[in-house]
Amino acid sequence: MAAKRTVLVLHGYSQNANIFSKRLGALRKEAKDIELVFIDAPHVLQPIDLISSHARNPALSLGVEPNEQVSEQEQDPTLTPRAWWKPNPERTRGEGLEESIAVVRDVLKTRKFDGIMGFSQGAAFAAVISALLEKPHTYSPFLVDGKSPHPPLKFCIAVSGFKLTDPICDILFTPSYSTPTLHVIGKNDVVVIEERSRKLVEVSSNKRVEEHEGGHFVPSKGSWRKFLAEFLRNPFGDIPSPGLASASVPPSGTATPTTLGPSGGPTTNMVAQKL
Repeated sequence: MAAKRTVLVLHGYSQNANIFSKRLGALRKEAKDIELVFIDAPHVLQPIDLISSHARNPALSLGVEPNEQVSEQEQDPTLTPRAWWKPNPERTRGEGLEESIAVVRDVLKTRKFDGIMGFSQGAAFAAVISALLEKPHTYSPFLVDGKSPHPPLKFCIAVSGFKLTDPICDILFTPSYSTPTLHVIGKNDVVVIEERSRKLVEVSSNKRVEEHEGGHFVPSKGSWRKFLAEFLRNPFGDIPSPGLASASVPPSGTATPTTLGPSGGPTTNMVAQKL
């Protein structure tokens, strides 16, 4: 019997592994044959971090108001908000990124993963990890006994992702990274706006782009659950777009359109591979 496909999952800013696992409950049920491994970011956010984030972007969904969030966290540690990094005031680097890379490195050296999936900050970080596994010697602390802790990943899923600005990432994304990546963009996302997500798409040389009409979340309607579950099973299969009523747009791996069509169909140039 074939080994179960295993995917590393990275939560968004102010979430944690437990929260994100619950929010992906419908997808987990749809993809029972896939092992989704959720891990915690190392940086615990303090009340001031949540309040300042909310002040910078009132549309940022923390689930509850900041004061209420603190109260609930004191009662239930599984609600502790975490982050993979905190942007510096100039937004030129991710403070704490090094610690998060070390956390993922230590997970990667213990077991093998087929792919990686992330949401928001976790999606940005999933792209960083994918690129690091392509170019592990560009950042020596990522190495284990002088070698990469894990082979390059077969695929990456970035939902509401963005391109992190940090010196560590300069060489990783210059000119691009090549891990086959599915980019999922919310047309009405006001937290990570489409223009910001497109900057990550631009440095992804092997990509598929899918859009949904919603905001800052992992789409969970039936068509999207089935699409994401099937993509996790076979990223290079002929999987129709979940956002299209028409089947006229070629699925991933069968064509390389240069621009999005009027129906908002996918941009694809993912190279077919046998996983």
